[in-house]
Amino acid sequence: MTSPMTPDATADAMTGSTQGTQTRKILLTGVWLGFLVYAFGFAPPDRPETFDLILRMSTGEWDGINPTILALFNLMGVWPMVYACLALVDGHGQRLWAWPFVLGSFALGAFLLMPYLVLRQPNPDFQGEPSRLLKLTESRWLGRALAVTAIALLGYGFVTGDWADFIQQWQTSRFIHVMSLDFCLLWLLVPTLLGDDMARRGLAGRPGLLAAIALVPLLGITVYLAFRPPLTSPASEPQPDPA
Repeated sequence: MTSPMTPDATADAMTGSTQGTQTRKILLTGVWLGFLVYAFGFAPPDRPETFDLILRMSTGEWDGINPTILALFNLMGVWPMVYACLALVDGHGQRLWAWPFVLGSFALGAFLLMPYLVLRQPNPDFQGEPSRLLKLTESRWLGRALAVTAIALLGYGFVTGDWADFIQQWQTSRFIHVMSLDFCLLWLLVPTLLGDDMARRGLAGRPGLLAAIALVPLLGITVYLAFRPPLTSPASEPQPDPA
């Protein structure tokens, strides 16, 4: 039988939670501003062929493009889909809409996604009925498609890519440099939404599982999306016996 919390203990817990939320917001704001300053102030300069490279990769004209760069470019399209599966359900209980930030992340990655992560509030519960869009992002088949795509692209980039050329371009091209950092930042930001997503599915209090998912770049979170349990509402969870 669980003893009820005293008013003082409840107040202390709420204060600690509020302080933790404020600390998280400050840290995320600092990372976001630091990324902006570095990307536009200290990263390697733009190269004149960057626009043509983006156009060719976007239209399927891939001849002569380093497979590592091509794989990275396409993986940056997988990340927004991953965050759509995490952020849209999170935004269901927020005052702030998540979808504009998710949509913008398809073009600007973490630059536009991070303001949502800064402004959101902790949201470990889900109430109400999911919309059609949420039902799509909740689909395990979508998660499996993302996992298969990620595995294929990572394998293609690692096995067939020219890594010496990639390093040289990373050092001299702002586009390649910042896109690589964007990939890493989107990976490192996964826990900001993953903990609450796990809590909505009855998986709270499993730090080992959260760490295992978050530590493997992209593959960990896509495999999680492929097999995560369905949403649970507070009303459907077992309630403690009354004292």
